[in-house]
Amino acid sequence: MALVNVSLKVLPVVEEEKLYPVVDKVIELIKRSGVKYIVGPSETTMEGEMDELMEIVKKAQDVCIEEGASRVISIIMIDYKPGGVTMDEKIYKYR
Repeated sequence: MALVNVSLKVLPVVEEEKLYPVVDKVIELIKRSGVKYIVGPSETTMEGEMDELMEIVKKAQDVCIEEGASRVISIIMIDYKPGGVTMDEKIYKYR
């Protein structure tokens, strides 16, 4: 399958002072996965095969719960086209 971009925004239901530490754990999960990613101020965008990225999205929910969230709201955006899509083609002119 072609490369896709998946942007993930997790909103763990935790006390405010725990919000960033929980999100940091999700970003660590993404980093350990080995996929290409970019952390933004509101979401993290990953590049790879759809199945692999969706597995990361699933695991991100577990990470939030393991870190004390009583609930997790996730917003996911998928950018797909048959020939594949890369982050570089979308942002190269801004770098």
